[in-house]
Amino acid sequence: MRLKLLFFLLASTACLASAQTSTWVPDKAHSEVDFSVLHMSLSNVHGRFGNIGGAIQWDEADITKSSVSITIDATSVDTGEGARDSELKGSSFFDVDKFPTATFVSTGVAKSVNGLIVNGNLTLHGVTKSVVLQVEGPNGPVAGMDHKPHAGFSAIATINRRDFGIGSGFPTAIVGDEVKLSVDLEAIKQ
Repeated sequence: MRLKLLFFLLASTACLASAQTSTWVPDKAHSEVDFSVLHMSLSNVHGRFGNIGGAIQWDEADITKSSVSITIDATSVDTGEGARDSELKGSSFFDVDKFPTATFVSTGVAKSVNGLIVNGNLTLHGVTKSVVLQVEGPNGPVAGMDHKPHAGFSAIATINRRDFGIGSGFPTAIVGDEVKLSVDLEAIKQ
């Protein structure tokens, strides 16, 4: 009898522990990474990556135990100017033939006054560097049209393009070194 009770308690504890962590994936139709960079020291050029994949392991009991692994399709770069997009996809910038995907993998999640701080490694153009995301959210969850819970996250970060070997042949006076990133992610609970 005691063995059955012990087994029941262990099984119940395992169920509760697994219920605290859930997997969420990006809703591709409502998620993107936007960027802006200074052109000729005059104005900002904006672009976006629209094909976002990956997963969030969300610990509902302690969000600081959550993790993020996101993939970005570099071939989806879009600045609204076809010739510029072709140049960005080429070897001088993203070199999408060699590096079609960028990734972000979290190394830590912490609460902040306005949301979360997510530390992680961004791999872009074959180079991995530490990046800190300032995250607002999670917002929701709310039921989507698919009847699954959806949650929203917005994040910002600034990177230096030269750290990733992007556009290294272009001086700062033509293409600014600082690139501002803005992430909007709608995630669906699986």
